[in-house]
Amino acid sequence: MKLSLSAEERVIDDGITQIMREFGDDYWLAKDKLGGFPEEFYRAMANGGWLGISFPEEVGGSNLGIKSAAVMMRAIARSSGGMQAASAIHMNVFGPRAISIFGTKEQKQSWLPPIIKGEQKSAFAVTEPNAGLDTGSISTRANKDSTGNYVVNGRKIWTSTAMVADKILLLARTSPKEESDRGIDGLSLFYTDLNRSACEIREIDKMGRKAVDSNEVFIDSLIVPSTHLIGEEGSGFKYILHSMNPERILIGAEAIGIGQEALRRASEYAKDRVVFGRPIGQNQGIQHPLAKSWAQLESSWLLCLKAASLYDAGEPCGAEANAAKYLGSEAGFKACERAVLAHGGMGYAKEFHVERLMREVMINRIAPVSQELVLNYIAERVLDLPKSY
Repeated sequence: MKLSLSAEERVIDDGITQIMREFGDDYWLAKDKLGGFPEEFYRAMANGGWLGISFPEEVGGSNLGIKSAAVMMRAIARSSGGMQAASAIHMNVFGPRAISIFGTKEQKQSWLPPIIKGEQKSAFAVTEPNAGLDTGSISTRANKDSTGNYVVNGRKIWTSTAMVADKILLLARTSPKEESDRGIDGLSLFYTDLNRSACEIREIDKMGRKAVDSNEVFIDSLIVPSTHLIGEEGSGFKYILHSMNPERILIGAEAIGIGQEALRRASEYAKDRVVFGRPIGQNQGIQHPLAKSWAQLESSWLLCLKAASLYDAGEPCGAEANAAKYLGSEAGFKACERAVLAHGGMGYAKEFHVERLMREVMINRIAPVSQELVLNYIAERVLDLPKSY
């Protein structure tokens, strides 16, 4: 297992870094103030072929695996774009894996090339307001009608990019919860048109990442053709599990990238800011917190690489993927906090950008799973402690 970047991965890192230089501070500051999907950035990534980094070559992808995707996502986040940039393409990288693995040949050929080319955007609709991380308690129903198609009714929340999406990856219940031993049985996965005549979308006003919308989606009699079912009816939860470890790895990598960008900005400011006749970076009270963050970010990145390498090799990686998400998110947040403090009062000013990075890196500690549930997982699965929930 190599915990360093290969020549090919260094090319990825350099290529993404070059793209990110085209979208500087002013671009992302305007997005943070005014919102609006970063279409120009999204188009640049699509034109470069980056949206298909982990998908099979036969559908137009590069088939490079999750380690290469983690390198890409860290490089995106390691810029003034932060989570605004990373979230704009995050769904494209991990979300359609269920299609790639469990879809029919016809589904793959029809659905994946438009995603890779940037011709279609997708929203990921799993979470519900009365279920949260308790996926087995979701209540959105998909019932078959007389034609054999499905009629979906229910409500989803925290559905990112629904304002601009063409398609929706939707988890819904096809058999009642009481008919199964576990709540996660009887859930089915669909990929279908986001029909706005049957889906009312309400954007959630939030503290950061304004360029990428998050939404509540109210679904009223959405017709889903039977051909839009992925795999077998009732096996949807099993299918989305294949996206969970990659997403945890990518979330950790993105948090690390944001932390590294905040650390870079703090170090530059500490060299330039002179107080009492000396740069503040000469003071150990400034130096030591920043140095600690460098060490924490680097060690978290090594665990991300290990988790991604295990996943790409087909080895078990649940503990490593969860720990990479946990440590990366903690290290990224701490680096952003220290960057704000190193800037003093100017750390609170939008023109220096570190306050925005700190707001955005909060997402990584919350989603797609809380830090506490990560610790629960490790306690139960690694340390063999009793299940706590």
